[in-house]
Amino acid sequence: MYERILVPLDGSKFAEQVFPPVVELARVFGSEVVLVEVCEPEESEFGQACRLYINNEAEQLKKSLQGSAANVRTTVLEGKAAEQILSYAEKSDISLIIISSHGRSGIAPWSLGGTASKVLHRVGVPLIIVRAKEAPEESTKVALFRRILVPLDGSERSAAILPYITELTNKLESEVVLLRVVEMGKHVHTIGGLNYIPYKDQDIDKAKTSAQSYLDSVNSKLTGAKVTVKSEVRVGDAAREIIRLAAETGCSLIAMSSHGYSGIEAGINGKVSKGITEGSSDDYIGRVTTHGSG
Repeated sequence: MYERILVPLDGSKFAEQVFPPVVELARVFGSEVVLVEVCEPEESEFGQACRLYINNEAEQLKKSLQGSAANVRTTVLEGKAAEQILSYAEKSDISLIIISSHGRSGIAPWSLGGTASKVLHRVGVPLIIVRAKEAPEESTKVALFRRILVPLDGSERSAAILPYITELTNKLESEVVLLRVVEMGKHVHTIGGLNYIPYKDQDIDKAKTSAQSYLDSVNSKLTGAKVTVKSEVRVGDAAREIIRLAAETGCSLIAMSSHGYSGIEAGINGKVSKGITEGSSDDYIGRVTTHGSG
């Protein structure tokens, strides 16, 4: 599942913060790492500079991967960054994209950079977005996969992330925290507009029991050689509870499908995914997302 990793760079130190997790994954899976830089139309005159930069980064990465089966190659594309990244990933049998949340345009609070945001919403392969920081941690201290939060909503789409978690935990020592959020009500369309209808206490209690049973069944199927699994059911807004639990448990990675479904069992849907991706604090180093099926 991690045979070929695509790593977009733009010449900035923010974009280069992806390298610690790239090295960690590539070493254990023996991955081929493809470094890509996109020269946009107005930058065509700098094509040679792009090639020199990307080749230099490749040489540095090769040194970090010495002694492993991983290998590195480079490519320079021309066009709009997000479109070229997505097109290349589709045509080149890419298994995973690892991209920084921000690049040379700088860090804007509470949002993703333009390229990362566009890739997130249109990508068809698994994606890790590394949260860029003004003052990043030393690479020796970063352990992206040490503790992983996995929000689920009971749907097949949200469960699409689980094979990727199993693959990770077969190779990397990790603690997985499973989460199911039960919402306290739902929005329904009526003649007067969109109304919020709270659930009855007994319905919420039933949903909590059902949610815990579901997480127990998932727990029994996570059989990674180096994994320990915990689970938790919470009541409230899905995005807020996911972010809160990640902070409380020190999870460095939120791994989820970008689309689930809404309902009494708390939908982890596209809106929730967007809220987590753009609303979480800089304490979270990254997240991996897959669009699931259907």
